[in-house]
Amino acid sequence: MIMNAEVYSIDGNKKEEVQLPHVFSSEYRPDLIRRALLSEQSEKFQPQGHSVLAGLQTTATYVGKYSGYRRGRHMGIAIRPRQKLGGGAMGDVRRIPSSVKGKRAHPHMIEKTLVERINKKEYLKALSAAIAGCTKTEIILKNHPVEKPFPVVVEDSLEKVSKASELSSILGKLGFAADMGLSHKPRLSTGRKSQKRHFRKSVLIIVKDPAAISMAGKNIPGIDVADVNGLTAEQLAPGAMPRPTIWTKGAIHSLENALKER
Repeated sequence: MIMNAEVYSIDGNKKEEVQLPHVFSSEYRPDLIRRALLSEQSEKFQPQGHSVLAGLQTTATYVGKYSGYRRGRHMGIAIRPRQKLGGGAMGDVRRIPSSVKGKRAHPHMIEKTLVERINKKEYLKALSAAIAGCTKTEIILKNHPVEKPFPVVVEDSLEKVSKASELSSILGKLGFAADMGLSHKPRLSTGRKSQKRHFRKSVLIIVKDPAAISMAGKNIPGIDVADVNGLTAEQLAPGAMPRPTIWTKGAIHSLENALKER
């Protein structure tokens, strides 16, 4: 099915129509999007582990039960690895888990598999489903107060905007003023009792050249700027729910080639 979209100027006026790539007509699959989303998030996990020499960098040695000199028999001290101090004295017990500053009994193993793998074809299909989800206006309106059919395509001059105030003004003219700067109340728990505001995801701006506009977008809470060549499922559908998207005309023309090169 061939889909067309209106192209807006940065003043919010309609200029022309553009034909959308076939990927916008893909099947919307929330299950595939969630699968790709979890795979992307698992790649950000930090492996938790300890140094293999933790607790072992000491002069303590194990003397043994009947090993001649310093055998520790009938001396009233534990027969354990003890530090070698000056003058031939034996210091505190080290190295074993039950000692002070000793090694950990059951340390974290960094060999644990953390990344949830996903096939390349399955990921590309999930990415296509996320792009198609950005055209589902009725789903987007459940979470975002934007009265506009999606996707929204804007002329390429948007990519040259480098000031946050100018970009905020353009988004207001395009009808996204009500969705910008909205915060949500976080779940009350021990670590979230501060007065810090948590801004939810708002508009995603997808461009062909993010060099200038990325500087403006990062200073507006909730606004993200993405390169069409590096789109991810988490950018398009955080929480597996599609978000409002603004595409530049150049990004629309480069989308199919960008997906083929993934």
